[in-house]
Amino acid sequence: MSFTVTLRGSGSCFKAPADSNILAAGLKAGYMLSYNCRSGLCRTCKSRIVDGAVDYPDKPLTSYLSADEIAAGYALICQAHARSNLVIDANELRDLATAQPVVMPCRVTELTRLATDVMRVKLRLPMNGNLRYLPGQHVSILLDDGARRDYSIANPCQAAGVTELELHIRHIEGGLFTDRLFTEMKPRTLLKVEVPLGSFFVRAERAAPVIFLATSTGFAPVKAMVEQLLTTGAHKTRPVHLYWGARTRAGLYLNDLAEEWACDSGICYVPVLSRPTPACQWTGRTGHVQEHVLADHPHLTGHEIYACGSPRMVRDARDLLVAHRGVDPANFFADEFLTAADQAD
Repeated sequence: MSFTVTLRGSGSCFKAPADSNILAAGLKAGYMLSYNCRSGLCRTCKSRIVDGAVDYPDKPLTSYLSADEIAAGYALICQAHARSNLVIDANELRDLATAQPVVMPCRVTELTRLATDVMRVKLRLPMNGNLRYLPGQHVSILLDDGARRDYSIANPCQAAGVTELELHIRHIEGGLFTDRLFTEMKPRTLLKVEVPLGSFFVRAERAAPVIFLATSTGFAPVKAMVEQLLTTGAHKTRPVHLYWGARTRAGLYLNDLAEEWACDSGICYVPVLSRPTPACQWTGRTGHVQEHVLADHPHLTGHEIYACGSPRMVRDARDLLVAHRGVDPANFFADEFLTAADQAD
């Protein structure tokens, strides 16, 4: 049995089988909807059910939506299954229409430690299939046991597409993939990936000032997005601020690059350490990036915010900037870095 799902904003319709979540059905039908983690935790896919009924047969999600949101009809469509014909408020992302995800083989060509616990991994894609994606999107590495691990793409896309991807991967102790990556993986290793994924990207049709917030390897998609803005010259008409946070100085593993952007291109760069040690010899800002955005900007009405990193940073930043600085929730875009353990909870 299947049901018809209508996107109220565009009037587009697709069929959602009863045994498939709404997001998966929409993507399969070629409609690009907002999503990232696909486990419900990030809430990027949150959409309002205008008409019809849904349920959650795979995972109870009441803890991820507030009582007010549930009462207002909101659902997480990456987990919700249709139980009738539906009308939902979920905007199509037409910018992603040319970035349909595909599964393909790739080969590791470079492994470079950017910090003790951060590896730059370069992947060579098939030469006859230039990949197109939007900077900010991510790749899923498909493991032999059916598990998958998601990592943001750190290099911008070219007009003709690319055949190489750059990832910045942080070592998670006991991690199924990262333990192998940091101890035994070698160049020329073959992997299988699904790419491009997610709806984290700079909305190019707008001219709003941009603020990026990143923690740890949340810098990876920000790097791709900033470099795309520099390539197109959009930074000349859209003021760009970047706040990058880490525990110690080593966590700002490409600090020189960010400082180069600030020096050469006028990007406002603010590095922040939350736990500097005497060895860091740090004289810069301390605390958390979201606190410094709050302190530096008394008004953010009309700004776009792009946050990537720890779930706590993303959620605190959203709550603070929407409640106290006038940020429109529709202009707050995020990609939370969720571990496999996070998504299994």
